Amino acid sequence: MKCVWNRRVSRRAAGRLAVLGLALAGSLSLVGCEALNQTLNPPKLADQDVTDAYIYLLGRMLVVRQEQQDLGADFKWNQILHREPGGVNWVSPNLNVAYSEAWVAIDESSCTLVTLPSIKDRYYTVQIVNGWGETVANINERTYPEHPAGQFALCLKGTNMLLESSVQRVDLPSRKSRVLIRVELGSDEAQAVRLQRKITMIATGTPSVEPTFDQPAFDNDNLPGVEAFDRAEALLASEPDINPGMEAVQAKLHAVVKAAADPKQRAHIDQVVHEQSIPQFRADVEKMGATGNGWTRPIVVGNYGSDYVSRSVADYAFLWANNAGEAVYFNTSTDGEGAALDGGTVYTMTFPKDQLPESLVRYFWSVVAVDSAEYRVIDNPIKRYLLSSQSNLKANKDGSLTLVFAPKRPSGVPKGNWLPTPAGKGYNLTFRFFGPAQAITSGEYFPPPLLKKE
Repeated sequence: MKCVWNRRVSRRAAGRLAVLGLALAGSLSLVGCEALNQTLNPPKLADQDVTDAYIYLLGRMLVVRQEQQDLGADFKWNQILHREPGGVNWVSPNLNVAYSEAWVAIDESSCTLVTLPSIKDRYYTVQIVNGWGETVANINERTYPEHPAGQFALCLKGTNMLLESSVQRVDLPSRKSRVLIRVELGSDEAQAVRLQRKITMIATGTPSVEPTFDQPAFDNDNLPGVEAFDRAEALLASEPDINPGMEAVQAKLHAVVKAAADPKQRAHIDQVVHEQSIPQFRADVEKMGATGNGWTRPIVVGNYGSDYVSRSVADYAFLWANNAGEAVYFNTSTDGEGAALDGGTVYTMTFPKDQLPESLVRYFWSVVAVDSAEYRVIDNPIKRYLLSSQSNLKANKDGSLTLVFAPKRPSGVPKGNWLPTPAGKGYNLTFRFFGPAQAITSGEYFPPPLLKKE
């Protein structure tokens, strides 16, 4: 079939096509210009987006820092380290327990077996934490009442592993995990240590282990600047974040990573990090949750959901913090009037007789002094680092209990009620309640204020 060419129509069509072509060319030109303009002058990031991305990423970096320190020291994969009581090396340690530690590596062909002896009438738990500081499991008589002792197989979730029927499987979401085992010292420390040493760990195979992520060293006084974003994509890929609701902040992070590679934006991002992001994070650390009587408790701890700020704060100040079902932590850097704690000053803290600390726990309580910069235990001449339910405390005549914090023991203060503090330096106090009462877990209770003694 032949096509008939109508000259009149073709001229009109040609005119229309010409106009359309010019319009299309103009549109393409505009699109091209916009694309070129975005390449040469990318959209400016909101400063708050930079801060959100930085605080989110910092949590992962803090855990990697600890992994670097541990594996650069005496840790070996899937080998348990039994610490001497008091012999720990991380922020805000709990000195009421015998600690055992390990870094666990698992994959599709290898689980890690943990064997627990029968432990009765004292607190214990095997806490397992992922690479973001999220507690993914606790093994004890409360979480596994039908299997409180014996063998537990830590296995990669979704894998098919052949295990003996007597072995309790525990699924983990990550190929790498940090394990912290706590056994309460109680009144018989020697027995606690004997139980601790009976805990064993062994891999069932030879797992493939990714090398520890290579990031520049930093300390709490010198947090990283824009360089934190240089390998952020690889850092994210090294440990997927299992917590829900992180898509928005991750999108911000991807945008900041891209912008930080642009020399025109890099200097500004670095300025934002140092002048806004880090100060905001430090402020978040100071006000890390609900406050009462000068004490602050994290609103969430151990299991953070989408609250990445609280997670990063905990990784900074309470690394490896467990969830509220196991313990509740209170922190303060001030007295009851809001003034910064001074190691050269005498402070008292009095519990009324109807609300003594031992009445608020199922297991034990403790208060420890740590330095204000790195949150490490502060040394002192008498080697006393905490007051606790196992201390030789003396009640007041009216049944109340007064704890004293001072560089030297004030006259008339029972020796067991005094915790030495660093003269001439600031410090923080961390108060722990293990097996906390309902008044604590509900958020109603705060420890008594610290009162400055003139």
